[in-house]
Amino acid sequence: MSSPFRYTVGEMRPSHQLPLLGLLLFSLIPSQRCQICEVSRENCSYLNPLVNTMVNSNYNKGIQSANILLTLRLVGIQNQSLEKQLTQQIQEDMKSRESKISSGELALVILALGACKNLDETFIRDAHLVSKLGEKFKAEIENMETHNDNPLTNYYQLSLALLALCLSNGNYSITNVIRYFAPENKNYYFDGQFSVDTGAMAVLALTCVKRSIEKEKIEADIKDLNKTNVYITSLVNKTLSAENDGLFGNIYSTGISMQALYVSSNYYELNGTCQETLHTVLHSISQGAFHLPIAAAQILPALMGKTYLDVNKDCSSACSPVKFNISTDEPVSATPTISPSNISVNYSVHIDEVFNSTKVTVRKGSVFLDVMKAAQKQNKAAFRFTMEDSPWGPYITSVQGITANNSDRTYWQLLSNGEPLSQGAGSYVVKNGEYLEVRWSKY
Repeated sequence: MSSPFRYTVGEMRPSHQLPLLGLLLFSLIPSQRCQICEVSRENCSYLNPLVNTMVNSNYNKGIQSANILLTLRLVGIQNQSLEKQLTQQIQEDMKSRESKISSGELALVILALGACKNLDETFIRDAHLVSKLGEKFKAEIENMETHNDNPLTNYYQLSLALLALCLSNGNYSITNVIRYFAPENKNYYFDGQFSVDTGAMAVLALTCVKRSIEKEKIEADIKDLNKTNVYITSLVNKTLSAENDGLFGNIYSTGISMQALYVSSNYYELNGTCQETLHTVLHSISQGAFHLPIAAAQILPALMGKTYLDVNKDCSSACSPVKFNISTDEPVSATPTISPSNISVNYSVHIDEVFNSTKVTVRKGSVFLDVMKAAQKQNKAAFRFTMEDSPWGPYITSVQGITANNSDRTYWQLLSNGEPLSQGAGSYVVKNGEYLEVRWSKY
C-alpha cells in the first residue's frame, strides 16, 4: 500500500540482488536466529540514504511531519533543530485544520508527539488529543453501522486509531473491536486482494489490545482474549501468505509487515524469509526506492528492530546517531535524468464498460502524471482530472468529474499493461510503447 491514507498500489517485483549484500548476510542476522530482522551495528551505514532523505527534506504538511518525527524518535536519532521544526509544523497543522483531520492522521500525531517519553506529551494532554481521537474512532464505528460496514476513512486508519488509543489508555469498546476487526471483514481487502499493510497495522493494534487485556488495563473476558488471539494469528498467516521474494505485498508494505511479524509468536524465522527480506530491502534502498520521506520513514523502524508498540519506551537502537553519516546535502532523486528525446505511450480512461483512449508523446523520463496532463491537453472532456497532494505525492481524486469516495469504497486505479502500479502518479516513470490506464475501481 503506497499510501494508507489515500491509495493502494500493486506488487513490485524486486530486481537482482547486489553481489556485496551476500557478503553481509551473516553480520546482518544476529545469532542466525532471525528473531528480529534488523541491520547490525557494523552495517548501519547502509541505512544512511533513508536517514538523509528524512533529515534533508522540506516538510510543509503535518501528516508527513508526524511520520518523520515518529520514526526519528523511535529509532533513537536525535536532531534537535529538526525535531523542533517538525513538532511546530504538527502543532500548527493541528490548530489550522483540527475539524478536518482524519482519525488516522490524529492517531499518527499522538504517536509522534508522545513517542519515547518527551515533553510534547504536555501538548497532547492540554489539547485533549486522545479524547478527540476516541470521538473520531467512535464516529468511524457509527458510520460502519449505518453504511454497510464502511468506515469514514479506511481500515488502515481505523487500526492506527485503535493502536494510538490503546497505547495512550484512551477509550474504545472491546465489543466493537471483536465485532469489526475479524479477519474476514471486507475492509481488509482491496480489489479482491488482501491488503497487507492494512492487515499488518491491525496486528499491531490487536496485539496492543491483547496485552491490555492480559494486564487488565481494559475490561474483557476470556472469550474476548481468545478471539483477539485468533484474529492476530489469522492476519499474520495472511501476511505470510502474501510473501514473494522476501517482500510482503510490495516493497512499501514490507516495513509495517515486518513490524507485525516481530510481535507475533510465529515470526517468519520458520522459513528463512528474513534473510531474503534484508537482501531485497537493502538492494532497494541502494536503488533509491525509498526516495520519498514517508517511504523511508515507514521502512526504517523495522530495519532497526523497532515497532510502533515501542513508542512508550525509552527509545534507542544499535545504530546510534554516531553510526550514521548524516549529510546536509539534498538527497539524490531516484528519478532518472530526463534526456531530450521523446517517447510515445498509449493512455486510456476506463469507466465501467466505457474506454477513452489516445496516444501521447512525452519527454523520456516523464512520469505517469505527465502523461495524464498531456492527454488532458489533447481532449479535456475525455481526460480531465483533479488531484491533491499527499505525503506519497500527487493523488488522483477525480477523472471526468467522477470523484473517488471512501464511503463508496471507490478509487482511481493506475495500471501499466494491465497490471496495478506500485508507485504513484508522480513517481512512476513511463516507458516507450507502454499501455497506461486509469480505471474507476471499487475495493
